[in-house]
Amino acid sequence: MKKTILMICLGFVATQVVAQEPVPIKPRVLISTDIGGTDPDDNQSMTHLLMYSDFIKLEGLVSSPSYGQGSKEEILRMINLYEKDFPKLQGHNKDLAEPDYLRSITKQGRKGGAPFRGYQTSTEGSEWIIKCAKEKNDQPLWVLVWGGLEDLAQALHDSPEIRNRIKVYWIGGPNKKWSANSYAYIVENFPDLWFIEVNSSYYGFFSDNNVPDSVKSSDYYDRYINEAGHLGKDFKNYYNGEIKMGDTPSLLYMLDGNPDKPMRESWGGSFEKINHSPRIVFNKPSSLKDTVAFCSILEFHLQGPKTNIPKDSVCFWMEVPYGKSVQKWPGYHLGNGEYVIRYIPKKAETLHYKFTSEIPELDALEGSMVVDNHWPGKKHESDYLLGNNWYSDKSDKEFYDGKLQGGKTIQKWRTNVLMDWAERWNWLR
Repeated sequence: MKKTILMICLGFVATQVVAQEPVPIKPRVLISTDIGGTDPDDNQSMTHLLMYSDFIKLEGLVSSPSYGQGSKEEILRMINLYEKDFPKLQGHNKDLAEPDYLRSITKQGRKGGAPFRGYQTSTEGSEWIIKCAKEKNDQPLWVLVWGGLEDLAQALHDSPEIRNRIKVYWIGGPNKKWSANSYAYIVENFPDLWFIEVNSSYYGFFSDNNVPDSVKSSDYYDRYINEAGHLGKDFKNYYNGEIKMGDTPSLLYMLDGNPDKPMRESWGGSFEKINHSPRIVFNKPSSLKDTVAFCSILEFHLQGPKTNIPKDSVCFWMEVPYGKSVQKWPGYHLGNGEYVIRYIPKKAETLHYKFTSEIPELDALEGSMVVDNHWPGKKHESDYLLGNNWYSDKSDKEFYDGKLQGGKTIQKWRTNVLMDWAERWNWLR
């Protein structure tokens, strides 16, 4: 990709664009996405992926919505838009993926979160992950997860031998909230997996530095995307054209330098090894005396009546305020009068919650806690221990972008990335 020195009016600071590092070999990539769900940034990231499909060997597009209405059909709709622009794009780059090929590798995964055990039944998507992972190839399959981990967890459960044939880059954060049970299953049973868990660095690509999930305003759409083909017209439907693309750092990681070295500098971030995933177990509702790290697994184990409620079935809820609404998280009966719920907070806050249930012993219990923004934080006896190849956001304060841990490792490349993409949007004019 050509690099130049550019002054741009995007709300960015003028910067020297640093040369992109070559990737040693075109990586094999499978995308697992919740596109079409509650957050339209996956549509933005899918647009970017399609326009850069020449840089990777794309082997799968799996719809994995742990929450919301995401579907395979939404992926196919994006491919249809790409097909309309394909003649112009191909006129500039003959190596872009063919639309019909992309349709052939698009699969439907699980819709909805997994039960407490972390897996349920196989899906077209989980089976496709297994098939691709087992292909005879000296290169690993890179699974880039933009949503929930349900299909990945199912694939690992059904064919645990693929653990040594895949490498994972997961955009966690809010996705981790919706995918708590599958995440817990993976860290407990596959701690030796090669895994980059990105809980906050990716915010650096789009957020104001003290407000996770906020979207910086710029005039990028008007300057570079407006009137640029069918994909450009569609892009306006997501955040009114403002750039979020919170999942795109996973792809950027594959485009810049050797992906086998996660501690390097790259467009997709720079990470450090972690040796534990925090898990805090409460046997009663917590209080403000309790402080936990964001993105920690919180497990509430409560005693109630011994009933004939089927094991691993939902029978109570944790209600958490979210803006002007309330989010509800399912709790399960483990048998013998034990009831449990997992919750993973996505950001630093003072958290208040209550349990609701038709079981009187559980109904109306309330609790609070303090959540801080340093992951993975202090160790606990109940933590999950990890192997030698688990990486996450850099924890040193020098890499924080405001409140965003590791945010500077990605924020610094935003201008480079978007100006490189601007060249490709120009192909559609």
